[in-house]
Amino acid sequence: MKPDTVVIKKYGNRRLYDTAGSRYVNLDDIARFVREGKELQVVDAKTGQDLTRVTLTQIIMEDAKDKPTGLPLELLRQLVVASDEVRQEFVMWYLKSAFDAYQKVQDAVQSRLGEVQSAILSPMDMMQKFLNVAPSAHPLAQSGPKLDALRKRVAELEARLEKPARGKPSRNKR
Repeated sequence: MKPDTVVIKKYGNRRLYDTAGSRYVNLDDIARFVREGKELQVVDAKTGQDLTRVTLTQIIMEDAKDKPTGLPLELLRQLVVASDEVRQEFVMWYLKSAFDAYQKVQDAVQSRLGEVQSAILSPMDMMQKFLNVAPSAHPLAQSGPKLDALRKRVAELEARLEKPARGKPSRNKR
C-alpha cells in the first residue's frame, strides 16, 4: 500500500470510516476521493479483507440507478456470462485497454483545446509558428530604402489628414 493511500474501514453496520480524516464518510465521499485522484483502499474493520473493488462497484451501481447512461446493457450481460476466471480476466483487460485508449483521446483533445485557446489569445504568435518565421525575420521588422520611403510617405499623409483644410468651405454647410 502506498504511504499516501487513504484507508477507509468498513464496519459491520455498513458505516465507512476515513482513517486519514478521522470521520465517517459515505459512498459519495469515496466517489469524490476517486475523482480527485486520491488513492484509497477500503478494508473490512474486523478481518482486514480488501473491499475496495466491491465498494467501487457499489458506487457505479448507485450512479447507474440515478442515470440511465451507465454501462451498456449488452456489456453488463457479457460480464455476467463471463463468470469463469479466464473470461473475466479477458473482459477486464479489454475494458481497461478501452478505457486507457479513451483517456489518451481525452488528453489529446484537451491538449488541442489548449493550443486553440492559446492561438485565440495570441494570433500573431500562432501565425509565426505556422509560417516558421522568426519575429526578427518578419518583413515589417526589416528596414530598407523602399520601406523607409513608404514609412515617410505614410507619415506625410497622416500629417495632412490631421491639419484642417484652410480656405475650403465645409461640405456639410449649405
